Amino acid sequence: MSPLRWDVLGAALLFSLPVLLLGVTDALSTDEMVDRLPWCLLAGYVASTVLRLVLPAPKPEPPRRRPRRPPPED
Repeated sequence: MSPLRWDVLGAALLFSLPVLLLGVTDALSTDEMVDRLPWCLLAGYVASTVLRLVLPAPKPEPPRRRPRRPPPED
């Protein structure tokens, strides 16, 4: 399982928004902001893993069989 799945990256972006906003408003220095961003990726990975464990994956549909044609009668 790759740590850079789309659900992980989406959650990491969501968790990093407050950190980025604090960096924009100069409440955090650039160094502090960069130090906290990997933790946002880790939080996204943990949140995604917990959701995958709690919510079961949807079951795939069974393959549909085509109805058989009756043999041609002569």
